[in-house]
Amino acid sequence: MIIKPLADRVVIKPVEAEETTKSGIILAASAQEKPQIAQVIAVGPGGNVEGKDIEMYVKVGDKVIVGKYAGTEVKIDKEEYTIVKQGDILAIVE
Repeated sequence: MIIKPLADRVVIKPVEAEETTKSGIILAASAQEKPQIAQVIAVGPGGNVEGKDIEMYVKVGDKVIVGKYAGTEVKIDKEEYTIVKQGDILAIVE
């Protein structure tokens, strides 16, 4: 199934969370933080949103940092994705 975001929306897939700390302690799944770094899977066309022209700055394949509680989580074909507005993306990781 293909996801095509609308307007200024971006589909991201979280990068796997670290399972061990720097000192070598293995973390249980419940103790792991939600990852804030994600990879862009699909980008909406931008355009005019609520009377403002929106230019899309991210592209497919970019790694980005998003707010911890941003977006809507969806599960499609056993894969977890998050749909966020471009404004919820804090930075592009290079």
